This record gives sequence, structure tokens and C-alpha cells, in this order.
Amino acid sequence: MNREQFSKIAHADHPIKAPLDDNSVRRLLERGVPSGDERVLDLGCGGGEWLLRALATWPHLRAEGVDLSKDDLAQAGRTADHLGVRERLVLHHQDAVDFDSPHSFDLVLSVGAAHAFGGLLATLSAARKHLAPGGRVLIGDGFWDREPSQEAVEMLGNFTDLVTTVDRVVAAGWTPVDGHVSTRRELDDYEWACWGSTASWALDHPADPDSSHVLETATIRRSEWLRVYRDTWGFVSLVLRRTSD
Repeated sequence: MNREQFSKIAHADHPIKAPLDDNSVRRLLERGVPSGDERVLDLGCGGGEWLLRALATWPHLRAEGVDLSKDDLAQAGRTADHLGVRERLVLHHQDAVDFDSPHSFDLVLSVGAAHAFGGLLATLSAARKHLAPGGRVLIGDGFWDREPSQEAVEMLGNFTDLVTTVDRVVAAGWTPVDGHVSTRRELDDYEWACWGSTASWALDHPADPDSSHVLETATIRRSEWLRVYRDTWGFVSLVLRRTSD
């Protein structure tokens, strides 16, 4: 089973691939699209959950999503058809790093996808290229809530603490207009939902050749979360405007 298939199973009960509950997602979108008729771009949209929620909420909003996963984009298209918003959604099957567009966007999203660009600041640099004057960026990434162990760093990457993360964003020419630090409940709910989905799938498909591997992987990841980084890792989502605007 490849990584894409595993991720689809893991997020079956938590389609927003980040530790954010529905209320947090709604509030962040409201701050990102204050007028409701914006043009929105999601760099690394996956199944398009952020865009679909925005399109369903604001009938005059238009959206585009970019992702490498054909399966995720196909799912996004089917859901858009079901919601009746397909005519306002454009999907691009390509690497978000290489995406180019003839027009700019009022909101550029990239939540939990900074790894695709090489880090948070590189993601903001990519978003800047697509942003209309006065537009906003909605970005989400991890940070260390307290000093991590070397094992935690090796598992998750070389994050900084929250203060340093925000300072770096500001120094790169951005001004936060809103933000949300995921609560302990959001973090735990996200991790447990992912583990629960994978474990349930494995138990429901005992004859599948990948079943034992999926269950083992889910168990290992649960152990890593509880034992290694649950009390040290956090997630911050920021709505930003260019300081020069």
C-alpha cells in the first residue's frame, strides 16, 4: 500500500488533514474571505476539503486546487458535483511548486503542506507569487511547544518554537491578521481519528494482503504520538497579509 492510499484510509473520519475542528476551519475561512466573492487557490489541496467548504458557504466564491494525487482530485470533483459547486471549481493535476496561473488570487491556502515546498517560509514565497494586491494567505504548520527530544526531531522535522515561527513570518514581510493555535483536544482528536480509521480498516479487511501492515503502522504511529511528541508538538494556522500592502 502506498502513502497516498494509507493517507486516504487514515483521514476517512477527519478529512481536514490537519488538527483543526470544524469551528476552527470555519473561522479561519471567514477571516480569509471577508467578502465572500473572492478567488481562492489551494496549493496542495488533496481532496479539496477547504475549497469545498468555502464554495458551499459562499455562493459567489470561485476556487482552484492543485495536487499531485489523481485520486484525491477525482474525489474532490465528485464531491463538488454532489454539492452543486462544480462549475466554480477548477482542479489542476500537477506539482504545486510548479503551478502557474494567468490570474492572481484573493486567498491562497496551504495548510499542512509546507513539506512540499521545503518549509514554511518557502511555502509563503510560493504563495506570494499567486496573491492579488490586498489578498490573504492561510497557512498552517507545526511548531515545538516545548524542547523536543532528538527522536521527536528525527520523526517530525526541524521546527522552531511558536514565537520564533511567527517572528520569521513577520520578518519575511507578512503581517498576521488572525491566527489559531490548535488546542490539545484538536491535536488528540486528529491523531486518534487517524489511528482509529486505519485500525478499523485493517480489522474490517482481514483478507487484504496489506491489512497486517496497516494495523502495525497505525499502532506504531499511535505509540510514537503518545510516547515521543504528544506533549512537545503543536500546530499553528495563520491568516496573513503582505506587510507592504
